[in-house]
Amino acid sequence: MLQDIAPHRFKNEYCPRSCKPQDRLLVFSEDRLLCAMEGGVIELPTAAQLGISAEQYAFTLDDAAFFLWEGTPLEERAPWRYIPCKSLRDVGPAHLRFAAAVGESLARWHHTNRYCGVCGAAMAKSETERALVCPKCGQTVYPKIAPAVIVAVTDGDRLLLTKYAGRAFTRYALVAGFAEIGETIEQTVHREVAEETGLAVKNLRFYRSQPWVYTDSLLFGFWAELDGSDEIRRQESELSEAAWFARDALPSDHSEISLTGEMIELFRAGGERSVP
Repeated sequence: MLQDIAPHRFKNEYCPRSCKPQDRLLVFSEDRLLCAMEGGVIELPTAAQLGISAEQYAFTLDDAAFFLWEGTPLEERAPWRYIPCKSLRDVGPAHLRFAAAVGESLARWHHTNRYCGVCGAAMAKSETERALVCPKCGQTVYPKIAPAVIVAVTDGDRLLLTKYAGRAFTRYALVAGFAEIGETIEQTVHREVAEETGLAVKNLRFYRSQPWVYTDSLLFGFWAELDGSDEIRRQESELSEAAWFARDALPSDHSEISLTGEMIELFRAGGERSVP
């Protein structure tokens, strides 16, 4: 999955430090990232290669620190050019793809919280934790992480697959949705399945989680068995398709780096168990 980058080590604890020439810079211009790409392989620039420094420490991969560039977007110069972030989901190497995705989430958080939502004052960086603090009223804002569920609904050797309506992403997926205020993550499973497909489920079994930073989400993957009628009543505003697929007839048109894709392939292989 996206976050599976072993043997590389991701360290996201807050430990601000000075930017060194060998540290990598994450330079965004709206929804594009400054990088080099050749043959589906990306490279992220170092401070030395761009001839600049940065102040906003983001995280560390292995022994290399990554910093967010917060100034005016830089001009392109070979080999560095701005690539749409969405097109980076299928590139390698895996650890730099992950770094770019986490950096995108952090950059989006900074950009959308420049001003206090309580009093309107300009926000400032906390000196003790990864947070933005209003110097006027003290309002504190942390990086956005939205809990959501991915649900593999099974009926014997059949798996329920869906396609989103009105979205650029047109591959097959499992039932998914965000948790609402006041409900447990298990209640989210039951509600989302019922809302999107009209089905009831039972025997929920947690599989594993995934930080899907492309949408600032933390996904909780569950297996669930059909409970009662298998008649699908599709929520047309959310789904363009919802159908049962036999284990030996599952389509392969799904994301290869997502929790959804991993669970579909696990079911295809005959399993629906906890993480090996």
